[in-house]
Amino acid sequence: MSYDPKELTRGILEGNRRSLAKAITLVESSRVEDSKAADEILYGIVNKPTSSIRIGISGVPGAGKSTFIEAFGMYVISKGKKVAVLAVDPTSPITGGSILGDKTRMPELTQSMDAFIRPSPTSGNLGGVTRKTKDTILLCEAAGYEVIIVETVGVGQSEVAVADMTDMFLLLLLAGAGDELQGIKKGIMEMADLILINKADGANKINAENARNEFENALRLFKPKYKYWNSPVLTISSLLKNGIANVWEQIQKFILASGEQLTINRKIQYDKWLWSYLQNQIYYEIQNLKENNPLILKIQEDVKEKRISIRTAANTILKEYKKS
Repeated sequence: MSYDPKELTRGILEGNRRSLAKAITLVESSRVEDSKAADEILYGIVNKPTSSIRIGISGVPGAGKSTFIEAFGMYVISKGKKVAVLAVDPTSPITGGSILGDKTRMPELTQSMDAFIRPSPTSGNLGGVTRKTKDTILLCEAAGYEVIIVETVGVGQSEVAVADMTDMFLLLLLAGAGDELQGIKKGIMEMADLILINKADGANKINAENARNEFENALRLFKPKYKYWNSPVLTISSLLKNGIANVWEQIQKFILASGEQLTINRKIQYDKWLWSYLQNQIYYEIQNLKENNPLILKIQEDVKEKRISIRTAANTILKEYKKS
């Protein structure tokens, strides 16, 4: 199906959700024609002024990320904001398929005209954050969405990736699942700007408070990420919607405390995005080159049979790429 990039660009700038969805489909496509159309659209919206807040959310499996995002999203909408949720789903390394079930777990938010939810497969991308998420963020902001939420695939390398594309990183945890500190990497806790202990309701309320105290004590041992901000630890119940207003209040405080540093951080991020994009483009171009280049196919076989070192093989392939 062909799309008119100019028409889609105009629709996005007018806040048309259908145009936004079509543009994201182009951005995520691997077809050359779609890539050209996506480039034209992104060029057309690059200078659109926005005042968005980009929030990354991750957490241990079962922590209730989708339930939290729905409760939080609806609260933010009640404050007059438009919310976009980019829910990244893992792609199966065997079938290449993805569940993409986040919409079914956010029924209320899905029906809101002030919300836009886009499930997106990782497509095998390292770290679990889809390669085109950065472009999708820009498209959502151009369409008028003021709060952009990027939900990552769990606790792992994806947190590093999402930290490079958002203003604030939230870590969602669950109390009463054993040793709370044992399963959380130090680096992830150091990246968190706000830690939320979810499911603080019923019999689990005491466990949640105990977990909050543990994490507060643990954070005192870490060097603060920013001089102007000490990461709070809150207990919440997404199911009962308890503590959700406090989360939004803390985000507002963080943005206010950040001041000009927020603009500086985004400039640093854009620089990283550029080089990350270049790396990805070179990788995919070499993959395409490999399919029709007998020399590269032979080099692959030589590496497998240990007739050539990987370093020599890589340098030879790079020379072939430069020739092309």
